Amino acid sequence: MRFAAVIAVCAVAVSAAAQENYEIQVYGSDTVAPGRTMIELHSNFTVDGRKQIEDRLSPTNHAWHETVEVTRGLTPWSEVGFYVFTSIDANQEWQWVGSHVRPRVRAPESWHWPVGASLSVEFGYQRRAFSVDTWSIELRPIIDKDLGRWYASFNPTLESSSRGVEFSPNVAITFDATRKINIGAEYYGVFGPIGRFDPASEQQHQLYVVTNLDAGPDWEVNLGYGFALTDAGDRRLVKLILGRRFTLR
Repeated sequence: MRFAAVIAVCAVAVSAAAQENYEIQVYGSDTVAPGRTMIELHSNFTVDGRKQIEDRLSPTNHAWHETVEVTRGLTPWSEVGFYVFTSIDANQEWQWVGSHVRPRVRAPESWHWPVGASLSVEFGYQRRAFSVDTWSIELRPIIDKDLGRWYASFNPTLESSSRGVEFSPNVAITFDATRKINIGAEYYGVFGPIGRFDPASEQQHQLYVVTNLDAGPDWEVNLGYGFALTDAGDRRLVKLILGRRFTLR
């Protein structure tokens, strides 16, 4: 069972680093069906993060990041999504962070490819207090595969930055433990600009333990706990994704 396509499991509007953990998601290849609308709330809490202003960026420690994502199915092989990013800091001040648009197309089932495949292009604006690059664009190829009770997705993401084009791969591997509970792991990396990767100690690598709950075909529920594998970036985070599909004509 696909299990809600790993909730498009935990992405990235811009990578986990570039968007400062507003949408922690590895995409599945499926698109929203035409005539259907998907509304998702991404709620992420930074348990251990940046405690001071660095390079004009606001602290992330004990901050809540709330992102609303609305995706509309256009054709059997295309969709468009829209994001609104917000942040609630440790002092309970709620701020608008930015907005992105994300069109996506996928390989139709009639092509009979051995794997699922789609391509997402995301672009938009984030305020300087929350991102070094206020305007950004991301190119995200998506390859995934169901293998019985197992599911895997690979997103070899490329994103523009002031340092060049950065490589930020995301990977999800999950397993259907029961008919209603799916468990697995997700990986988010930021290697740095292509051709001149950052030193290993300065790269960002995060690993999440995740649970996906089957609440019915119209719902997506994803819980995850993440921790950093290097000293770069936020150290520990908790995430929740709640999604609901509607038919809106």
